[in-house]
Formats: sequence, C-alpha cells, structure tokens
Amino acid sequence: VASKIDSRVILDENGADRLLGQGDMLYLPPSTSRLIRAQGVLVTDDEIRRLIDFVSAQSPASYDLAIHEKISNSGSGDNGEDVTDEDEELVEKCLEIIRQEKRASTSLLQRRLRLGYTRAARIVDILEQRGILGPGEGAKPREILVDLDAAV
Repeated sequence: VASKIDSRVILDENGADRLLGQGDMLYLPPSTSRLIRAQGVLVTDDEIRRLIDFVSAQSPASYDLAIHEKISNSGSGDNGEDVTDEDEELVEKCLEIIRQEKRASTSLLQRRLRLGYTRAARIVDILEQRGILGPGEGAKPREILVDLDAAV
C-alpha cells in the first residue's frame, strides 16, 4: 500500500507500506498476534508452461481406459447405475402418464404416481438418457422428443 494510513485501515497495523512487491508479504500465523514479513514465490504463466512441457516430455502419458469410461458414463443421467426391473416397470407407468398428459415433468410424476422427488427425478433422467425427453429448462415441462402414441 502507499501509506501507513492504508496499512492501518487494511491490517490494523503498520508495515504494509514498506513492502517491496513481487511476493513480499506480511503473514499472520494462527498462534500469534504479530505480523511476520515473508517472501512468497512469484511464478509467471510462462514458467508454468515451460514446467508442464518439461514434465510432459519425460514420458508418454498413460491412461487407464476403465477409469476414463467410468468418468464418461458418470454424467449419463442415471449415474451409471443399472435400471432394476422395478424401475423399468415404473418407467413404463411414467411413459403412459406422459402419453396421456402430453407433457412431462418431475412434479407431474410425483403427483400421479405418489413418488418422492428423488425417484421421480431419477426416472425423468432415465427417460432423458434414452432420448425420450429433452433436457430440463427450469420450471418448464420437458419436451417430449418421440411420438409416444405411435409407440403404443
């Protein structure tokens, strides 16, 4: 800071006005009430890029494909879990309700099937993953992407 007044306003102590910059700092350890002058490390973006290039050149990258697939599937809508027979029956009931109402939302399924939010939302996510429903748009009902009347 430029002056002792600024230092006192910010830190309640003098000293910040004498800092040199480029990593020069005042540190307040948790066990004391006195500021300690310290020198931090200044690492530029260029230095970071050179370090990454150096480390990358040391050996080729190796990936575990099983982990990569698991990460890729984690955002699939049902968190990579298998759909149980009970869930499949519930999905069929939900599709029938969506066909009758010509709209789809988590709250609709909650009311009509007396489901909790988590279960209804999971079914909606499964239907989205299968390409039957579009993505959520806030409080609006979801778009139905397939003709459910033709599927019956």
